[in-house]
Amino acid sequence: MVLIDRRAGAFRVLMGKRSSRHVFMPEVYVFPGGRRDRSDSRVPVAAPLHQAAAEWLMRKTPSRTSEATVRGLGVAALRELHEEAGLAVGAAADNAAGGLPFRPDLSGLRFFARAITPPGQTRRFDTRFFALFADEARIDPDATQDSHELSDLQWIDPFGTSDLEMPIITVRVLEELGNRLRQDPSLPFGTQAALFSTRNGQIFRDML
Repeated sequence: MVLIDRRAGAFRVLMGKRSSRHVFMPEVYVFPGGRRDRSDSRVPVAAPLHQAAAEWLMRKTPSRTSEATVRGLGVAALRELHEEAGLAVGAAADNAAGGLPFRPDLSGLRFFARAITPPGQTRRFDTRFFALFADEARIDPDATQDSHELSDLQWIDPFGTSDLEMPIITVRVLEELGNRLRQDPSLPFGTQAALFSTRNGQIFRDML
């Protein structure tokens, strides 16, 4: 979940430090996020994904991939943002919505990148990256809260250099976001998503 603060005409992106207790990539700075739970596809939402975002999410997926599965990817991104940074995007729920105290609003999520690790690795991932403007989501950028999963939350300049230790794929996705913001600061929903994969130890960028 790549949350963007664009107050005062500048862009900043939320990142935090992974706990040292994580077996995979401990103590590096990443965007809030995590794996999709099966229950995420059943969570009632306040608003669905933009049609263009949903269509791009379906690209290069197994034919059995359902709309509910794709919706669950958006729910997972917002659930993780809430769990890791204390920010809720959506409408308040009278009853817990799939374990969440709110019904997620997916309408502002821009799907702009996907990263897949190569076969044969001990730990693999197939990650979708969503961008979301904090003002569109009615989020106060100053309301972030550290969690046991993500600490030292910071707002990073996507155009500058940083001395924070980040995984190489995080750096590449941050660069991708910066390039897209330069091309069109509104981040149109229908823009083709980038696909990052690793071959022979190198990261390659293709398009979905």
